[in-house]
Amino acid sequence: MLPYGMRKRVELGRALAIEPKVLLLDEPMAGMNLEEKEDIARFIIDIFEGQGTTYPESPVLRDGVNCIVLVEHDMGVVMDIADRIVVLDFGRKIAEGTPDEIKTNPEV
Repeated sequence: MLPYGMRKRVELGRALAIEPKVLLLDEPMAGMNLEEKEDIARFIIDIFEGQGTTYPESPVLRDGVNCIVLVEHDMGVVMDIADRIVVLDFGRKIAEGTPDEIKTNPEV
């Protein structure tokens, strides 16, 4: 059986196999330890940027992905990955902006 972090990468790979324009990730790092979170974060960034530095042998990097929607409660992860953030509080939007704008927003 594959380790949990590897299973998550396989799930992500399966989603990419259909070459989506938008990739919706709902809590992709839930239950992961710090090392697994860092690894999957690099993988997500590589997918969007198409760098292929983390997994250069992967044929699915970028392939038309225009947008990644990440639903995540860990704000540290969000700040590291996102270039645009929308913060919800019980379904109500309380903030929107870049990571720097969100960091300085007193509502968050």
